[in-house]
Amino acid sequence: MTTYLLAGGGTAGHVNPLLAVADGLTARSTDDEVLVLGTAQGLESRLVPERGYELLIVDKVPFPRRPNADALRFPKRFSRAVKTVRAYIRERGVDVVLGVGGYAAAPAYVAAKKEGIPTVVHEANARPGLANVLGARSAAAVGVAFDGTPLKRGEVVGMPLRPEIVGLDRSARRAEAAEYFGVDEEKPVLLAFGGSLGARRINEALAESWRDIVDAGWQLVHITGEKAEVADPGVQGYAVRRYVDRMDLAFSLADLIVSRSGASTVSEIAALGIPALYVPYAVGNGEQRLNADASVRAGAARVIDDAAFTADRVRSEIIPLLADRDEVARMAAAASGAGTRRGTENVIAHLDRALGGTR
Repeated sequence: MTTYLLAGGGTAGHVNPLLAVADGLTARSTDDEVLVLGTAQGLESRLVPERGYELLIVDKVPFPRRPNADALRFPKRFSRAVKTVRAYIRERGVDVVLGVGGYAAAPAYVAAKKEGIPTVVHEANARPGLANVLGARSAAAVGVAFDGTPLKRGEVVGMPLRPEIVGLDRSARRAEAAEYFGVDEEKPVLLAFGGSLGARRINEALAESWRDIVDAGWQLVHITGEKAEVADPGVQGYAVRRYVDRMDLAFSLADLIVSRSGASTVSEIAALGIPALYVPYAVGNGEQRLNADASVRAGAARVIDDAAFTADRVRSEIIPLLADRDEVARMAAAASGAGTRRGTENVIAHLDRALGGTR
């Protein structure tokens, strides 16, 4: 029996890959134990128990970014978090730690090193976070989702993905997907989305230019986000949805995608071999633009800056692309080799390596 401690969380971009690995481990062996380490504030506090895994809590201790009172308190608070994780490791007989980034990962890396057990790092973004930069220094194996991620000894392993994406046969589900969204399965579909809350720039541009897309002979499936105020004109060929819990069906329809370029989104689109136009979220440290780079270099995607994504830009760049079926086909061919569906298996192989063997 092997006991795994999967550490990380905070955002869906950290929690979902972690849960994919957890599911992969439990599917492989029911004798092994999978524990998750996270904070009480992150999404893991809800998603992990919902998936049936035990969540061990550690205090959220952000790295100080400026000299202030928090910086003075950081050493003591971080030391306390490390002691908490060391106690979990001893009490539960943890054999190996996987860190995916987030507040729980950093104390887990330090605690594992002090307890003499191996660690594995997985970095989802093309620009690594501080916790994983720290963890990579002493990890037995380091996996990254994107080629070019500047992480010490990083190997491209892809992203652990949801089972419904890994096993998706897009062509076999297209008719079902067309019925689900109320569109014609014979006509090409542009799928646009910006996450559960939507993307204001994408929504505004498409709300003004959807008729041009339909007039170009394409259909538009527009997932606006739950809080968006986008009017549905009720026109055949333009399907407006606030929220969709069957993204597998949305992907089954898509001949081209317009979306943000979060790590999981780019990884899923690349794994499914769908060409894309990415509109990176402008807030943050620029990781969304970097996430799209590998697909752009492969010829499977293009990038349009958030500030430049307007209805006029849709008309000047996207409409001509929709009319150029040969170019869309070329992008689709390039996309077919841009990603992998084996991210979960590859991360588990890293865990096996860290433990000193393969199964």
